[in-house]
Amino acid sequence: MANMRPPAWDQTEFTVGQLSARSGVSVSALHFYERQQLIESRRTAGNQRRYKRETLRRVALIQIAQRVGIPLSELRECFESLPGNRTPTRREWARLSSRWRTKLDQRIHYLQQLRDEFTDCVGCGCLSIDRCLLANPNDKLGATGFGPRRLLSPGRDTVTP
Repeated sequence: MANMRPPAWDQTEFTVGQLSARSGVSVSALHFYERQQLIESRRTAGNQRRYKRETLRRVALIQIAQRVGIPLSELRECFESLPGNRTPTRREWARLSSRWRTKLDQRIHYLQQLRDEFTDCVGCGCLSIDRCLLANPNDKLGATGFGPRRLLSPGRDTVTP
């Protein structure tokens, strides 16, 4: 694909190879996105895929969503909410992306918490690190549920002995 020329600026449709080269996404990933109903193509008489130019923007949105951890199923739901299942305009994207703000804020909180507070413990209640004896004596957090209790309960850094 290194020899493939990029599509002309005014080209209205791309082959799968052109879309791959221009977006930086592998052909197999584009096929996967199509199977997941995130993008669509038409077939030529020779059964070759052709993608509308705006698919490039949609692929970019998919990449951004994946980078921040938005599940493809949620992205598909957003795309399906658009008239004609088309690529969103700037205003529509702002409205759609606002759905994820709370989830992203929560994820940011968890990542900051992991970075700043859990350098030697993830609050799992395993009692395998000396610090657990101070932060979670006698595994009192185990009574509050399963998993990394301190991580899953923001603001709950220690247990009162």
